[in-house]
Amino acid sequence: MDIERVDPAPDRAFRRRVLRQRWEDLTFLHWAVEPELVAPLLPAGTRPDTLGGVAHVGLIGFRMVGLGLGRGPGVPYLGTFWETNVRLYSVDDTGRRAVVFRSLDASRLVPVLVARATLRLPYLWSSMRLDRDGDLRTYRCRRRWPGPAGTTSRMVVRVGEPITDPTPLEHFVTARWALHTRAYGRTLHLPNWHPRWPLHRAELLHLDDELVTAAGLPAPAGPPVSVLHSPGVPVVFGPPAALPRTG
Repeated sequence: MDIERVDPAPDRAFRRRVLRQRWEDLTFLHWAVEPELVAPLLPAGTRPDTLGGVAHVGLIGFRMVGLGLGRGPGVPYLGTFWETNVRLYSVDDTGRRAVVFRSLDASRLVPVLVARATLRLPYLWSSMRLDRDGDLRTYRCRRRWPGPAGTTSRMVVRVGEPITDPTPLEHFVTARWALHTRAYGRTLHLPNWHPRWPLHRAELLHLDDELVTAAGLPAPAGPPVSVLHSPGVPVVFGPPAALPRTG
C-alpha cells in the first residue's frame, strides 16, 4: 500500500464543497504515544499514522467562525463558536491520511446535535472561552452534555515568532486533509482543504486538562513534544465517501 505524502499545501482534491468555515486563534498541543495504545480507538479500516514509529495525541483549542453549507453564507450566531478537540492520526487501507476525533467540545448546542446525528462525530456541548492578553492565550472549557459532565480543560500559551521552515513533526500534525469517522456501520472519509497553515511556535505556560483522559487516552506523560499556534485559515469540506468494506 502506498501512503500519501504529508503535503503542507496540496491541490484541492474535490470539486464540490459541502461545508465552509474558518478556524481562528488555534493552539496545537501534541504528545507522543505508542501506536498500540491508540490503535483500538480508530475506526475499522484505519490504523495509526506514525512518524518515526510514533503516534501522536493532539489537544487543540480554537474559534470556529462562519460555519455554513456549500457556497452559502455562514449561519448567523449558531455558526460561530469555541471548540476544543482531542484527536489522533490515521491512515486507511487506501493510503489516505486523516484525523480521528476522540472528542470535540463546542460552545453551541445546535451544531453539536447536528454533527452527532449526521456524521456520528463525538461532539459535546461545553462552556468555553478564550482570553487574549498581548501574546498570551488562555483557553477554558467545561463540559455540559452528554458527559462526563464537569470535565474541564485550561491551557495558557505564549505565542512566539512565525515559523518559516516547519519541521517534519510540525507538518505531520497540522497538514491533515481529511477526517475518518464511523457512522451507521461504515467508516467514512471526509476531505477538507485550506491554504497552507501560517504557524507560530508557542510556549505552554500552564495546562490543567481532563479532556484527554475523558477521551479514553492515557494521561500525557511529561510536556508536549510540539506546541504551535496559528492565527487561522478558511476551510472547505468535500462530500464524505465510505471506505470499501473488508472481510
